[in-house]
Amino acid sequence: MATNIDSNEIQQSKKVAIIVAHPDDETLWAGGTVLSHPNWELFVVSLCRTNDTDRAPKFYEVIKLYAAKGMMGNMDDEPEQKPLAEAEVQQHVLSLLPKEDFDLIITHNPLGEYTRHIRHEEIGKAVINLWEEGNISTHALWVFAFEDGNKNYLPRPIENLTLLQPLSDNIWSKKFNIITKTYGFSLDSWEAKTTPKTEAFFEFKDAKAAKKWMNELLEHTV
Repeated sequence: MATNIDSNEIQQSKKVAIIVAHPDDETLWAGGTVLSHPNWELFVVSLCRTNDTDRAPKFYEVIKLYAAKGMMGNMDDEPEQKPLAEAEVQQHVLSLLPKEDFDLIITHNPLGEYTRHIRHEEIGKAVINLWEEGNISTHALWVFAFEDGNKNYLPRPIENLTLLQPLSDNIWSKKFNIITKTYGFSLDSWEAKTTPKTEAFFEFKDAKAAKKWMNELLEHTV
């Protein structure tokens, strides 16, 4: 059973970090939620593409639209997606994320949001492990909850045991404009077609529970 996000309940979650692989992931999977909570003191980490002369400037433009702060890294993002050692991914996260106590951290699913991007998966795993090991501090963790039926359809929200943020037409339009106008994806691009009208998250308030969930999730997908 899914539960809609209670905006009143999370108004106190003011210090928020979003940790993603690429510039645009923060908007595709959580942009409407960010726009719906302008009181958040937001910091966005994109672990890849800091040397991308096209995407990097657009990322910082988007960050300004969110009235947020952010940093980009240069973690390997070549098309062949060679797996990275978890220690390397964790070090990239720690080098970019401010050493603060967050109310909420939002990040990738250890299974990713679609079939298949290894960097998304690696980052989801790394963040959960960093939290469980006490190397990052947050009162709650939200993990993107989307799937694409093994490429059978565009990514859609998982509506079982998740938090849902249905987006108003106005909020979705702003999000869509960021994807198509600020980031510049064409109207017939995968990104534009995907841009979800409902955002979904698995919520954890205990690091050990998040680690247990992840281990069971990965166990059942081997």
